[in-house]
Amino acid sequence: MAQEPGSAGPTGPERVSPTPEETGRAPVELSDLATLRALAQPRRQRMLQHLTVHGPATSATLARALGLNTGATSYHLRELARYGFVEETDAHGQGRERWWRAVPGDRRFPPRSRQSPEMRLAMDELNHHAYAADLELFEQLQRHAGDEPWADAFPYSRGTIRLTLPELRAFFEEYIALLNRYKRPEADTPAGARTVLTRFLAFPAQADATGDLTPGASPAASLDDEDSKDEDSKDEGISRDEGNSREAETP
Repeated sequence: MAQEPGSAGPTGPERVSPTPEETGRAPVELSDLATLRALAQPRRQRMLQHLTVHGPATSATLARALGLNTGATSYHLRELARYGFVEETDAHGQGRERWWRAVPGDRRFPPRSRQSPEMRLAMDELNHHAYAADLELFEQLQRHAGDEPWADAFPYSRGTIRLTLPELRAFFEEYIALLNRYKRPEADTPAGARTVLTRFLAFPAQADATGDLTPGASPAASLDDEDSKDEDSKDEGISRDEGNSREAETP
């Protein structure tokens, strides 16, 4: 989504958008319950996703693209604008047409330890719809990729590492830094480039009261064991280029 709401960071505020250096705006924490509930609405998430990937659009354009009616898209656009997620733009306007764009910014969700019970419910609903929409879109685009070169552009990886909480925070920030290294103004983007959706998801394995993994849980310290597996299946055998076999915000 110029705003791509996604999973809440397990150890700190989730980053769901470009950095202040990219936007000139300071980070904003989305801790208001009404704002989270507004963002959790599935149709609004779909509309934000469309505006992020395809750029500015009218309510009619969004209605056609998402199979909605213009009354619904107009209402949801006004609600998104009310909470600062979209805004009108005259860059494409013709006559009385109202064009909307996703508002860039560094938006973060508070860590779960600071969320109220009501906020957790809103976040759980938001994440549930976001995860499902991401998976559906991944499968849809992969199915229809055909034989073009971009059919190989569906990398996917699974793995396990053993980390402390500070190390996991650092790991997450390094991931964000890597994304930002590849972000650039449209004028500097080479010919042939396409928008690539990226997602990051990490979570601790379940542990018992002593901190040890519960029976049946995948060992988090299994990297050494994985190295001894089939050479074609390192890191749980699922770090692979799915273009040949079998996705990286928000604004």
